[in-house]
Amino acid sequence: MSLPLIGNILSIDAQEPWSTYTQWHAAYGELVFTRILDQKVVVINSQHVAQALMDKRSRIYSDRPYLATLEPFGWLVNFAFTGYGDEWRLCRRLFHQSFRPDSALKFRPMQMRRAREMIVNLIDDPQHYHSHFATFSSSVAMSVVYDYQPSARDDPLIRVVENALDIALQVLTPERAILLKAFPFLLKLPDWCWGSSIKRDARISTNHANEMTDIPFRYAQQHMGENFLGQLSMVAENLQRMEKQDEASKPMFETALKKAATTAILGSYETTTSTLMAFVLAMVSYPDVQRRAQMEIDSVVGRDRLPTFEDRASLPYVESVLREALRWHPILPLGVPHATSSDDMYEGYFIPKGTTVICNTWAISRDEKRYPNASNFMPERFIDVNGALTDDDPAGYVFGLGRRGCPGRYAADASVWSAIVTMLATVYFSPAKDDQGKVIDFTPQFTTGLTHSVLVFPCNISPRSHVHSGLVDIFRTEA
Repeated sequence: MSLPLIGNILSIDAQEPWSTYTQWHAAYGELVFTRILDQKVVVINSQHVAQALMDKRSRIYSDRPYLATLEPFGWLVNFAFTGYGDEWRLCRRLFHQSFRPDSALKFRPMQMRRAREMIVNLIDDPQHYHSHFATFSSSVAMSVVYDYQPSARDDPLIRVVENALDIALQVLTPERAILLKAFPFLLKLPDWCWGSSIKRDARISTNHANEMTDIPFRYAQQHMGENFLGQLSMVAENLQRMEKQDEASKPMFETALKKAATTAILGSYETTTSTLMAFVLAMVSYPDVQRRAQMEIDSVVGRDRLPTFEDRASLPYVESVLREALRWHPILPLGVPHATSSDDMYEGYFIPKGTTVICNTWAISRDEKRYPNASNFMPERFIDVNGALTDDDPAGYVFGLGRRGCPGRYAADASVWSAIVTMLATVYFSPAKDDQGKVIDFTPQFTTGLTHSVLVFPCNISPRSHVHSGLVDIFRTEA
């Protein structure tokens, strides 16, 4: 029920708003209108409606709502939140030049090399598997964007990214932004006053965001003469291009370049790391899935070599595991909110200009008609009766829709696949046991806020039987 002044805000689960919106889907349908304080909000609960609006009417649905948390928390550096206009187009163009599909192909040797390095780390130090995933996830983007090669473990720049994300993902939600928009005085409360924690959080977040933007950018500037990939990094190439521009346009260009670079790192880190965490949880929870995927790899690739991208088309079950990992626990259950730039009519409903539009990815991924037993991890749902992959690929909605869809999708997809297939070929995930040999029971925990990511849980990671110490030494050499 909508209340005066505050609207429906008390009805929404602040920690997992997607759960509330999914319940509303069952009660009210694919398109739900609500009000949070003074902000009109439309929640889309089906891929069909999302495509009809965000894809086919992208001219209207490509803006971003005003998020009152962005500037005080230092997150204007991420152009994913930038409004639809000239600045966004420039950032997107700079990003697209490095991460478009044909450009992403040249990253594959590096992605495989990093995946094999990750295997060495998992075997040597299985306890810190999340850290190894984070390093792997960021390494490709760090190389391409800044020509920076993260160390295999405890890399300082990876820690800078993690520090920035830890606080930001808790506060950069539409619900929190609308609250701060309505009560901006919260940022001006004295430190001793109740409720002033949001101001302290904003100060800390801004410091971390500035470090994440400036430190690697300065590294790229200082190392422009070095050349790891045989080509200039995204930052170095565009800095050279900037030197040929007139002085008046340089500040805007450099700001856009910093935003594009920062966004690439953030997107790579969060998407890939979180998907790999969901994958490991699935392998521990569904051992039959792991065995079937490993049998396919052994049958197609054998045990004398590691899989490569050339094997991908011959491994449909592994592909279905990747798809199910994306669907099972989508990292951004509500995506990044859109906003209408003009009035619109859809199926008899009036959607006014300035409405916040949320695509409920969680509801799409939990549609029982499309995905029976949706809470279970079942890769076979993407395999037809002939053993071939179906046309249903969750990447079509998990990475966003319309003009604001993730421009780094193809590089992210290749990173996730290379990591998953290499792990399946070399290691085995199983439940952790205590000193008495009893399985340690646990209930999976997840982050809340903008993302829904699996937190670290107890598990055992061991080399498969054919992966002996000599073979690990080969991995080290290849990595």
